[in-house]
Amino acid sequence: MNVSLPESLKDFVDEQVTRRGYGTSSEYVRELIRRDSDRLHLRGLLLEGAASAAAGPAGTGYFAGLRKRVRRRARR
Repeated sequence: MNVSLPESLKDFVDEQVTRRGYGTSSEYVRELIRRDSDRLHLRGLLLEGAASAAAGPAGTGYFAGLRKRVRRRARR
């Protein structure tokens, strides 16, 4: 894949590569794409949650169960 950029954007990318310690402009662009993908995924999850049915109050039992599920997944 080739991307054409005006000189001002090329300069910006080169500056970011140098400042942020990327080895190449491709690494910088890949990171931007990954971040955008993550942002879109998170947005989708938030919208899905907002559209879901309301749950009951989140008390101590809810959080204890949530911690248990997280720990179980972390062991896998």
